[in-house]
Amino acid sequence: MRFIENFKQNYQHWTRLAPANLLYDRALFWLFISLLLIGLVAVSSASIPVGTRLFNDSFYFAKRDALYVVISIVACYTFLQVPMDSWQKYHAYIFWSAMFLLVLVLIPGIGAKINGARRWIPLVFFNFQPAEFAKLALTCFLASYFTRRYDEVRSKRLSAFKPMIVMGLLGGLLLLQPDLGSTIVLFIITFGLLFIVGANFWQFVALGFSGVLLILWLAVSSAYRLKRLTGFMDPFQDPYGTGFQLSNSLMAFGRGEFSGEGLGNSIQKLEYLPEAHTDFVMAVIGEEFGFIGIFFVIVLLALLVFRAMKIGRESLQLEQRFKGFFAFGVSFWIFFQGFVNLGMALGLLPTKGLTFPLVSYGGSSLIIMSITIGVLLRIDHENRLMRGGQARLRDD
Repeated sequence: MRFIENFKQNYQHWTRLAPANLLYDRALFWLFISLLLIGLVAVSSASIPVGTRLFNDSFYFAKRDALYVVISIVACYTFLQVPMDSWQKYHAYIFWSAMFLLVLVLIPGIGAKINGARRWIPLVFFNFQPAEFAKLALTCFLASYFTRRYDEVRSKRLSAFKPMIVMGLLGGLLLLQPDLGSTIVLFIITFGLLFIVGANFWQFVALGFSGVLLILWLAVSSAYRLKRLTGFMDPFQDPYGTGFQLSNSLMAFGRGEFSGEGLGNSIQKLEYLPEAHTDFVMAVIGEEFGFIGIFFVIVLLALLVFRAMKIGRESLQLEQRFKGFFAFGVSFWIFFQGFVNLGMALGLLPTKGLTFPLVSYGGSSLIIMSITIGVLLRIDHENRLMRGGQARLRDD
């Protein structure tokens, strides 16, 4: 009990309303840095074989990931300086920029086609994925929309369908790439924010039922997606075909057991497990660090999500609806993407091309996710200033 009490006191000390030079959420900041560094170590280990084969450089992807981490920290700090009023003011421009990029990536010669999907725009240092920016843009747009139409969304029966149409515009362009995983993330962000706003209950039932039916239809209407679905249900039935990725991922977790094989000792990363440093990096962590390593990463991500939700709740308590909806949208996004990635690696969900937040290799994912952390830190900073001002007014 004494240990729990000490932990609680230390936690409150690190997250309390601090003096002027400590007006930020230190817990959120260190969770962010910890996940970035864990991802750098995991990617460095998982990418050695593929880096050697493709570029004759064992640490090719490690060096690029280190660069992405540095850029991500700079991006987080840069957007930490942007007032939330600016996000709210330019929400429409951000949304239409995302629409433009999603159209641009579909144009042959501009969008790069990799593994049958046209999802990336080649830039100088990395391939930019507009889908990641679309998640941020939709979160910002909906936060503004629900702030402006708060009473309407809560009172009118069909008010939930307008934001769903907005989500559908982005989702339709994503499906043309195709990118079903990111489309589902957009749906979860919209659905979750409707719940936070307090939309009519029967709208949730209708939208949830419609969403499930649409996802099932999209899955069975494509031979490629149907193969992934059947492969997920029994990966060892065709371990060298549709179940190849998942069967190797499960073997990685099996080898890791409780404490893992040790850093660098993964066998599945030796070209047995495709995308070991991106979509399936958690499988390599499971093999090298076992249940302990996976549990530690899950705890860090869960704490980050809880911090985001706490910031959102405090914003709503301060009647800062835009900030609150923005923070809650980010929390839904991070939670669902992490849940799907880990569930996919464990064979609990069909294989989807979603990265594990702040851990998997990928410049677009790391940078955009780091920008959202910067936004969360900014929201918390402004909330602390507001609470401090209210406290001073009460003292006066």
